[in-house]
Amino acid sequence: MKFSKYSYIMMFVVFSINFFPGLCFTTFVFGDSLVDAGNNDYIFTLSKADSPPYGIDFKPSGGRPTGRFTNGRTISDIIGEYLGAESFPPPFLAPNTEADTIYTGINYASGAAGILDETGFLFLGRIPLREQVKHFEESRDYIVKVKGENETMKLLKEAIFSLTFGSNDIINYFQPSIPFFQSNKVAPSDYLDHMISNLTIHLKELHDLGARKFVVVGVGPLGCIPFVRAVQFVRGEKCSEEVNEVIEAYNVRLSGLVGELNQEFGPKTMFVYANSYAVFMKIIVNYQQYGFVNAKQPCCGAYFPPFICYNKGQSQDQNRSSSSFLCDDRSKYVFWDAYHPTEAANIIIAKELLDGDETISAPINIRQLHAYRF
Repeated sequence: MKFSKYSYIMMFVVFSINFFPGLCFTTFVFGDSLVDAGNNDYIFTLSKADSPPYGIDFKPSGGRPTGRFTNGRTISDIIGEYLGAESFPPPFLAPNTEADTIYTGINYASGAAGILDETGFLFLGRIPLREQVKHFEESRDYIVKVKGENETMKLLKEAIFSLTFGSNDIINYFQPSIPFFQSNKVAPSDYLDHMISNLTIHLKELHDLGARKFVVVGVGPLGCIPFVRAVQFVRGEKCSEEVNEVIEAYNVRLSGLVGELNQEFGPKTMFVYANSYAVFMKIIVNYQQYGFVNAKQPCCGAYFPPFICYNKGQSQDQNRSSSSFLCDDRSKYVFWDAYHPTEAANIIIAKELLDGDETISAPINIRQLHAYRF
């Protein structure tokens, strides 16, 4: 399904967008470790980013870990800054976050989480999409108590709801030691349909709760991340074609779902498909043109099991911490650890998704979504 068929949406946008210099930005972030802002710091889990050198380039914390699974800002953080956010949405599980909900939004994302409840169970604790939606319901109840139902609906109508899911579901599908799939592993097409079906349910739940502006992020080229390349025994500069083919099939379904939901709900709701696969693959293939020197190995941690990025001990120079391995120049690496991009890569991805054409963000880009008026 091509979004060009929805040119009427673009025409509506042209007449509906009003640009205000002081337009506020409120966002509710759902997702996995790519956008987790620290929720996993508050649960019992093996998926944590609460120790150095994580956060070493995150200026608001002075380089201390915040629970973000990268060296600095996430894609969600960067997009928010470009759209005028005065602060980052706090993690839902952090103490005393309710008051921030009305002004900045909330981050519900959780490392190791997936669309499916069972995804990530090897990491023990995680907050799957279903529970993240329930957490938003709690936030919504608080907003209603403070502002009333009518004002709450006005606030939610203008807020952006972003969902970054699917990576862990697909990684789990390819991992060989999951009991659910050991004997009778379902066909990839059936598994992807199952993911889309569950995602659809939760998107509609959020719509029922008042969400009207959605950014649904596709899955990136996981076949190229250090972890998958290692476990799939991919040699040289190549990526795992098997993994990427499944991801591309999922993203086709996902972009089709976005088109269907836009038709179903009409111009009073806007779903945007963010093609992170295309952006990230372009970075990996043309990494030198973007100023990177390495698009294969992680900046922090080993390129082989157990892939752990950690600080072995104290160091007087925070930029040269005694880590498992830490590259000399983090801005020159595409990957921070075996799973996640560096802040430098996140900046490029965020800019592309924010202002990209229909091949990147469709039917409109995120900046246009922010300014969209119903």
